Amino acid sequence: MYVWPCAVVLAQYLWFHRGSLPGKAVLEIGAGVSLPGIVAAKCGAEVTLSDSSELPHCLEICRQSCQMNNLPQVHVVGLTWGHVSRDLLALPPQDIILASDVFFEPEDFEDILTTVYFLMQKNPKVKLWSTYQVRSADWSLEALLYKWDMKCVHIPLESFGADKEDIAESALPGRHTVEMLVISFAKDNLNYT
Repeated sequence: MYVWPCAVVLAQYLWFHRGSLPGKAVLEIGAGVSLPGIVAAKCGAEVTLSDSSELPHCLEICRQSCQMNNLPQVHVVGLTWGHVSRDLLALPPQDIILASDVFFEPEDFEDILTTVYFLMQKNPKVKLWSTYQVRSADWSLEALLYKWDMKCVHIPLESFGADKEDIAESALPGRHTVEMLVISFAKDNLNYT
């Protein structure tokens, strides 16, 4: 369990937008040590942390992060990308989904987007705030986003003060190349019933 460079960048984005977070329903997927989710909760969001239901030690790390940060109100649930589970079905509509460095293994991309799509059905205005580390030019989300009727907007790191080698006294992200995306439904004005 490790705080990845992407988590620090996403936490910075949350901090930059902290004024819009109070009362928002926020779900972090693939949370691990949960830095972005913890920051969102500290900024007043109603946060649920999730990691794979097949990795109970990851869920325990999420719980420990909440305990160490005095956040007993934060929920922790097991969600396995691409699987419909009771925990997924029980989630209320979300306003923001956080995903720090989940776009790591290309074979997981469709499962991640399947889960996000399911959540978008509950609230078509939900946004996925995601950071990823550029490790290879061999993959792209574009075809999958098109397939799932989603779009993405690249957010320049300098627009929220994350273009430095250190952020908030952290040596992360260092010299890693981190990108920020906001993913949403392709058509914001769709009528949903």
